[in-house]
Amino acid sequence: MRNEWPVLFLAVAFLSRDLRAQSPGRDSVVYDLVAASQFQVRTAKAGLLGFAGHEHVIRANSFAGRVVFYPNDPSASHFAITVPAESLEVLTPPDTAEIRKVTAVMRQDVLEVARFPEIALASLAVQSDGDTLRIRAALTLHGRTREVPLFVRAVIGADTLRASTTFAVNQTDFGIKPYRGGPGGTVRVADRVTFLIAAVAVRHQ
Repeated sequence: MRNEWPVLFLAVAFLSRDLRAQSPGRDSVVYDLVAASQFQVRTAKAGLLGFAGHEHVIRANSFAGRVVFYPNDPSASHFAITVPAESLEVLTPPDTAEIRKVTAVMRQDVLEVARFPEIALASLAVQSDGDTLRIRAALTLHGRTREVPLFVRAVIGADTLRASTTFAVNQTDFGIKPYRGGPGGTVRVADRVTFLIAAVAVRHQ
């Protein structure tokens, strides 16, 4: 899980022509996410004293997911991924008492993990556009579900699927109040955050 790949999961590379050629007679091919996958969230600074704050990189240390690919009907393919909210950890700046405090505040006060223990991402519709997949997905965060568009790049091996995507959402759209601190709340995290996802999945045995 501590892999240095630049992003986390989103296993949806199931529209590859190569993969279809490998499984011509099967109704579906199932892939499971593995620990080499990564999921990160990046926050930006805001506020009058934003220069005094930090841009944070947040990593998920636990997740589960599965892709079901239909070679003869790719549009029927689908995926679902879940991340325990309590597994999210602030990575930057380097580990300090301050960062451990920020992680605790993120879990308890911002994400309210006791009330909303899971983050989920699931496909709604899939369309192939050259070497890019256009996917309508449902993101569930802080107990609210919103539709997000995904543009996914994929690489397929004999038994391994790799895919990556980046997308951004506003925290307030999910009922999350962005963090504010410092004198008079002048140091705060921007509303918009960016998800960076990379998936590694292997054929289910």
